[in-house]
Parts: sequence; C-alpha cells; structure tokens
Amino acid sequence: MIRVEQVTKRFGKEFTAVDHLDFSIEKGEIVGFVGQNGAGKTTTIKMLTGILRPTSGTITIHGYDIQKEALKAKESIAYVADNPDMFLRLSGLEFIHLMADIYQIPAEERTPRIQSLAERFEITDILERPMSDYSHGMRQKMMVCAALIHNPPVWILDEPMTGLDPKAAFELKNMMREHAREGNCVFFSTHVLEVAEQLCDKIIIIRNGKSVFYGTLDELRQAYKDMSLETIFLKINGELPDTEEGQA
Repeated sequence: MIRVEQVTKRFGKEFTAVDHLDFSIEKGEIVGFVGQNGAGKTTTIKMLTGILRPTSGTITIHGYDIQKEALKAKESIAYVADNPDMFLRLSGLEFIHLMADIYQIPAEERTPRIQSLAERFEITDILERPMSDYSHGMRQKMMVCAALIHNPPVWILDEPMTGLDPKAAFELKNMMREHAREGNCVFFSTHVLEVAEQLCDKIIIIRNGKSVFYGTLDELRQAYKDMSLETIFLKINGELPDTEEGQA
C-alpha cells in the first residue's frame, strides 16, 4: 500500500535530509517510523503526502505514484501533521466539515462519522467552539478526527500521540489496530520505541536520513540481545558508550 524506492531529499547542495530510503508497507500492517528529532521523519512523511517532492526516487500510495497521480494518491491518505495549530479561526465542526467537503463526503455519511469520532475522542461538547480556544491536546484530537473523516485506506500520522491525554492515546491506538485489521495500513512516526512496541508489526529506524533498521521488534531484539529497547535505540543512534551497553 506504500512503496518507497530509493527516495532522497536534498535541500540545496549541502544538506541531505533523506538519503536513499527504501521500504514497503503492505495491507494489514502497522509500521512505526522511529528516530530522534531531526532524523528525517517529518521530511519523509511530507514526501509521502505530496507536500514535498523527492529529489530522486519514487513513492507509490495505494497503487498511485504520488507525483504522477497526486490527486488519486492523496484521496487514499489520512494525514495527521505534527503541528495542530491550523485553521484556528474555525470551530472544530467547521474544520471537520471543510475536510469532508474537500473529500466530497455526502452529508448522510459524514454526520454519523463525525458523531462517532467526536464520541470516541470525547470532544462532542467543544465542536462548536473556535479551535483557538482549544488546548494543544484538543487541537490534536480535532486534527485526527478531520483526517479520518473520509475513511481512507492509508493512514500517515506524524507523532500522533503528542499532546493526547492517556485515554485519547489509548483510543487512537485501538483505532489504528481496527484500521489494520480491516486490511488497511498505518504508518506513523515516533521517537518512543515503547509506543512502537505496543502497536507495530514492523519498525523502521532512521538516523541522519538513512534507514538503519527495518523489520520486526523480535528481529531487532535478536540483533541486540540482552538490551532494553531504550538501550538499543541509544546504541543505534551512537549515543551509548561501549562501557554502558550491558546496563539497563
């Protein structure tokens, strides 16, 4: 459902943000994209969603080339950005309806979807208020609801748990599992391996724009035996002195 083939993104002549990234995500999979701040996660996600163009390489979403068939590819995506501070003059309900209008969701379909999403995230009572009045967490919930309103097969989420309270994060995790069980796919970025451990079929670890691991968590543990996930992550990122490898 997602194919990334030798994708590179350079800014100017000096800085390579993403370097020959190569992976695929199939139906029914939840894949975590793990890396430190600045590793290239958000740049990759912006290329997957068509916000940025790759310098080289190809990206296919649900069978559509994101550059050659951009509209079809984007219709297949639910995208939650890493910044929820958008469209703040609108009420939450106006924002969701705006997204539903863009994706041409009929009124008879959008109304029950809005109700269901609002109930799951416990935001029914604030839908009529302007989003400028919302807390960061409430804005994040609204971004998720608006992104999911057209029920697309591919979910691409950039640090989706940031700002969510424990109950909302728990609900979103359940929704991600449900979506994958229905034969769709979920790709989400995080810098917390424990979140990936709870959810993912596979993980991709990126460092300085390059993939340094792609596989299951069991395969990761086999490669780094007798280490905690935290220790493995620090070692992969070159932040763990050799004398500390046996700790944690």
